Formats: sequence, C-alpha cells, structure tokens
Amino acid sequence: MNTPPAAALPRERADLLETLGKHRGFLRYTVRELTDEQAVQRTTASALCLGGLVKHVSGVEARWIRFVLGGADAMRSEPVDWEGQFRMDDGETLAGLLAAYEEVAARTDELVATLPDLDAAHPLPEAPWFEPGATWSARRVLLHIIAETAQHAGHADIIRESLDGARTMG
Repeated sequence: MNTPPAAALPRERADLLETLGKHRGFLRYTVRELTDEQAVQRTTASALCLGGLVKHVSGVEARWIRFVLGGADAMRSEPVDWEGQFRMDDGETLAGLLAAYEEVAARTDELVATLPDLDAAHPLPEAPWFEPGATWSARRVLLHIIAETAQHAGHADIIRESLDGARTMG
C-alpha cells in the first residue's frame, strides 16, 4: 500500500495515525520474544492471553474499518466468534497473528490517509451496547480503534508482567 508519510498528511490524520501507531507498538512490544506456548498462557483471573489479545485487536480493527467503508452490513459481512476471538486456536501462531495484524494496520493506515472525509458516517449496527439510531463518523471509529488498542495493550502489559516479569513501560 502507498500510505503517504505522516508528515505529508493533514495534521488531524497524522495525529490519528501517530497515536494509533504508538498503541499498536506498545502491544507488539509487549509480545516481543514470546513463544507460542507463552502467548497462549493465561496468567491472570481472566481468560485473556497475549496471543488472543493480538487476535482480538486485529479483528476489531478490521471490522470497524469495514464499517467505515460500508456501514453496519459490511461490518457484519464476516462472522465473529465472540469467545474465540480472545484465544489462540490450535494451529495459530503468534507470528501469524502479528502478520495478520500488520496487514490490518496497513489497510487502516491507507484508509486514514485517503478517505475523502473523516465526517462520513453510518448508522451503527443494532446491538445492546449502542444507542438506538446512533451514527458514527469515520473519525469516531478511529478514536474507538485507538481506545480499544490502548486498553488491550494495557491488559497485555499486565499479562506479560505476570508471565515473566517483562514490562512494556517502566
């Protein structure tokens, strides 16, 4: 993909990409040098594991970018395994999950750089966690992706520290 350098983008888009990139980087750094066996381990009371977090964040970002491009129907165009999205399945590797995440990130970055209007909006899908009749702009979706990525990077940091003492920050 030919995403222009951040410096060549309008300030808002560059800021969005820089912030999203920073939190993606925290997540990637947190899972550095792990084996697949470590990436699948649960180290806290939750069912979360490091590989599952990478898988989840990648899937969430991909779904929301489909929403930006085509609305709720596009978002629902691929089935979601709501429980399975948080775990590494047999045959999945951390390297494979990270490679898939890189592809999703590249598509998102390209979209942010080229989307004609960040104010373009679609009605949200019907779900108990969305206000009925609400719409989200591309900008709002990007802010949500940033928040989701940051939140799960924090979860990953706690899991990694519990796993082997390594920390992302500090």
